[in-house]
Amino acid sequence: MNREDLIQKWLDHNLNPQELEAFKQLDDYDDLTRLDKHLKGFKADTMSTDNALDDVWNTINSTQQKKRKLLPVLSKVAAILVICFGIYFYITTLDTEMNTLVSQQKSVTLPDASEVKLNAMSTITFNESRWDNNRTVNLDGEAFFKVAKGQKFDVKTNIGTVTVLGTQFNVKHRENFFEVTCYEGQVKVDTNLKQHTLLPGDSFLIIDGNYIATEKENLSSPSWLNHNSSFKSIPFKEVISEFERQYDVTVSYDQRDANQKFTGSFTHNDIEIALKSITLPLQLKYSKTDHIISLKRE
Repeated sequence: MNREDLIQKWLDHNLNPQELEAFKQLDDYDDLTRLDKHLKGFKADTMSTDNALDDVWNTINSTQQKKRKLLPVLSKVAAILVICFGIYFYITTLDTEMNTLVSQQKSVTLPDASEVKLNAMSTITFNESRWDNNRTVNLDGEAFFKVAKGQKFDVKTNIGTVTVLGTQFNVKHRENFFEVTCYEGQVKVDTNLKQHTLLPGDSFLIIDGNYIATEKENLSSPSWLNHNSSFKSIPFKEVISEFERQYDVTVSYDQRDANQKFTGSFTHNDIEIALKSITLPLQLKYSKTDHIISLKRE
């Protein structure tokens, strides 16, 4: 039997003992048996037509799902953009607020270059985005204004509104206390109690709901700009309140002295001198414990 027939029968596992011995005598027997072992260790991947079809459908469905999911994503992106725009619009239209602490003064320049100087524990608010059409400042406390010429300029408080075109004036608004002093130009004051137009040196004063006539002001600017508080026939309680704002202290005193009229001044730079300035005219003694000052009759 020739070589090719032996190999074919060996592949078919159909050799008889004599033929097997003849096959073993072939020159390439070792190579053939080694090849057979490697072929037996090799196994091709099985393929299921059902699984292959499932894979195809899964791919198609996945593509469709991605398309369906894209619309909600785009909607969310659009919503985020709308929210961001809304936040930006809200932030840019918010009022600007400036304030001072105890014993602090601050200078503020408004959008039209008008100048405001804040006294201690005072707050102003204004809207910069609407400033060109609405020059309005809300004040809680005391401030001196140098208003640039232009449209109507309003300073609003809980007690009254001050209206000007271009001038210099001081507004003090504390609890139950409202005072406006004109230093240059004209100032119109409008309250539920009274309306009045002020010329340089004129003042407008309301204390505890009562309008009080005042003397002519001879100063060219309020004294507190030079770190000095001045008073002309002002209730002592208002003097004490201002003292507390300038020195960050609490003052204890006989409430029977609260409405006693005080004329004088005190410095903001030396508490000992300031205490003597407010106690000697009323014949009061003072004592200090930490941040508490007690006033008593001599």
